[in-house]
Amino acid sequence: MKIKLVEKSVESSNNDVEIIFVKSLDSVDDKETLEILDFKAKDEACVLLAESKKIYVGYEENNYDSLAIASATAIRKLQSTKFKNAKMKLCEVLENNLKAIIEGALLGEYKFINYKSEKEKRKIELELIVNEKTPKLEKILKESKIISKAVNKTRTMVNTAPADFYPAVMAEIAQKLAKDANISCEVYGEKFLEKNKMMAMHSVGRASIHESKLIHLSYKPKNATKKIVLVGKGLTYDSGGLSLKPADFMVGMKLDKSGGCAVLSTLWAIAKLELPFEVHGIVGAVENMIGGNAYKPDDILKAKNGKTIEVRNTDAEGRLVLADCLCYAQDEIKDFDYIFDYATLTGACVVGVGQYTTGIMGNNEILKRNAVLSALKSGEYATTLDFNRYLKKAIKSEVADICNIANTRYGGAITAGMFLDNFIYDENKEKWIHFDIAGPAYVESVWGYNPYGGSGAGVRMTIKFLQNLMD
Repeated sequence: MKIKLVEKSVESSNNDVEIIFVKSLDSVDDKETLEILDFKAKDEACVLLAESKKIYVGYEENNYDSLAIASATAIRKLQSTKFKNAKMKLCEVLENNLKAIIEGALLGEYKFINYKSEKEKRKIELELIVNEKTPKLEKILKESKIISKAVNKTRTMVNTAPADFYPAVMAEIAQKLAKDANISCEVYGEKFLEKNKMMAMHSVGRASIHESKLIHLSYKPKNATKKIVLVGKGLTYDSGGLSLKPADFMVGMKLDKSGGCAVLSTLWAIAKLELPFEVHGIVGAVENMIGGNAYKPDDILKAKNGKTIEVRNTDAEGRLVLADCLCYAQDEIKDFDYIFDYATLTGACVVGVGQYTTGIMGNNEILKRNAVLSALKSGEYATTLDFNRYLKKAIKSEVADICNIANTRYGGAITAGMFLDNFIYDENKEKWIHFDIAGPAYVESVWGYNPYGGSGAGVRMTIKFLQNLMD
């Protein structure tokens, strides 16, 4: 979609259709017609008046989520027609929420059609009519385009079938993104993992025909004011290993790379936005399969920091990959201010907080709550899940330092986060946050401005958190 700002004084008449936001029917020209159609000024309410070439879309609140949903709903209605060009006349309220309007439109337009034999090639052009094209509005337009593009890049990676997206492909995409954003990218294979004693990650990918890859992106602007490390779980496919998933639960497991994909796209966006921070992205790209050399329940693995892990379920593999990636990050990158990890880690998190919400865990209460606030302001849903001393006992092993699953079915998201805490060094405990994005990363239905499939969870809230550091 092509979006541009146009001043009222030079507004053209070449648009096919006008999109009109409605919070109340009282001041609407077509009030009588809309009432006959039983149109309500509610979120996701939308109607096309074809003869007058108007799309009316309802919204309830003057906030990001409500307006972004309205924008996305209107664009989807436009996509269902033959119209190619549209305009929105932005009142003061809408101008003040320009970010929501733009991101809602660009995120709502997204469709994953890579595997469709017939692809629609129609490009939509959207004019946003404003009183004056100020530098502030131009900046919002530029930034929102970059952020939306990063989210959509993540969605496409997540949605790509596992036969076409395995660790080597993920590494190639990382290199392409790095080249486009003028940042550095290093890719390491299984010999590197063995040499550096990253045997937890190495074991998970051992049975796959595709070699595991450790990806390290680095963005280092001059005069960077802070240093941030982002770590992503990149399970390009998860069969469950020898603890094989039931058939129904195996469908959709291409989603297990969502955390790693979010890290790759976020690094790209950070560089394009020229944020004044040094940022590193570490992704463990692995495929968890079965075979004669697969790692097994009862195996004892040794992670990079020397801790031993009793494997009682090979489907709890993401935390094994992250354990080594977190250790690698802390060993290779010194004096950082924050270290965040992103993973579709547990079904328990989805059960606990629903499909649309990220579970945020860590040891620093203020940092966790700032992360939640950044998520909410960016349009993502998030909540904190607190560690506690009693659940810590649930991942105790009798034969190793720690067990990769808990001895109870309860609190699974938290025990997984507490497992990862074992691989955060003491000096970094207060700098670390774990984002369990298992719920929002991939949903098999349209929700708000998110499509069926990958949502790009994690990208917007991370960028918002970094932008807040600049305030």
